[in-house]
Amino acid sequence: MATFSNPELHDLFPGDLGTIWEAAKVAEVKPGTIRVWESRGKIERVQFDHRGPLYHLPTVKLASQVKSGRPKAA
Repeated sequence: MATFSNPELHDLFPGDLGTIWEAAKVAEVKPGTIRVWESRGKIERVQFDHRGPLYHLPTVKLASQVKSGRPKAA
C-alpha cells in the first residue's frame, strides 16, 4: 500500500486523473521523480484495462508537499 493512497475506484473523477507528464507538472517535478515515488511506495498508479497508467492528481499534489529526508536538528 502506498504512503499516499488513491481513493477507491468508484470515488475517482475522470478530471482528477492524468498521465505521468501531467502528474509531474502538478507536483512540479520531473516524470522520473514520479517513477521513483511510485517505486518507493510513496504514490500508486490507477490502472484501467483500456488505458495506460494514470495518476490521481490530487494525491500526487499532496505527496509533493511532503518533503523526504530527515528533519533538521534544532
